[in-house]
Amino acid sequence: MSLLNVRGLTKLYDGVRAVAEVSLDIPQGEVRALIGPNGAGKTTLVGMIAGRITPDAGQVVLAGQDITRLPAHRRTRLGMAYTFQITSVFARLPVAENVALAARPHMPRADVPGAVQAALARVGLTDPSARAGDLSYGHQRLLEIAMGIVQAPRLLILDEPTQGLSEGEIDGFKALVCDLAAQTTILLIEHNMDVVMALADRVTVLNAGEVLMTGTPAEVRADPGVQSAYLGAP
Repeated sequence: MSLLNVRGLTKLYDGVRAVAEVSLDIPQGEVRALIGPNGAGKTTLVGMIAGRITPDAGQVVLAGQDITRLPAHRRTRLGMAYTFQITSVFARLPVAENVALAARPHMPRADVPGAVQAALARVGLTDPSARAGDLSYGHQRLLEIAMGIVQAPRLLILDEPTQGLSEGEIDGFKALVCDLAAQTTILLIEHNMDVVMALADRVTVLNAGEVLMTGTPAEVRADPGVQSAYLGAP
């Protein structure tokens, strides 16, 4: 059963198609990676899926419900969480309060402290009282992931989550995604191909706003068109 169905999503900027009639289906429980060169339209596509960009054409369906015209906050209430390519934390607030703000719409208030503590532990942030703006860029990325997973989403969209992480933190991120995959469907937008190949069940390749192919990591790595457009020669 597909959790997310996208049909013909299209976005034009000044007459130029940033995303052109993209369709994809993501089954429940899958880790789907979305890859492609800079300017391929990945962030525009996920912005339309998450409700932060209005499509010029096409449809987004989550768990059988047409959400194409719903605003982002309504999609969040239906079980979609989205971490941004550029960090979007509340810099002046403590780490724990950032996560609590994300948690409160989704659970009884009495359950929030325990959920916050669990989410921070899962991403490896050990000082809940630290001010978010004082964290390193990589740790702000981890904080934003905690803000996503505390919502217990049905679909978790991670946009460039390993950007700014150290090698050790990337290893921890891989373990986290493997753990999360047992509970939620994940759409991963990622440039680190080692991460993609290690985590993804299937990979969709976007190029010039269009789907070039979808396949297993091995199929994508071996495809001549993908090698030419993005990966380079093997």
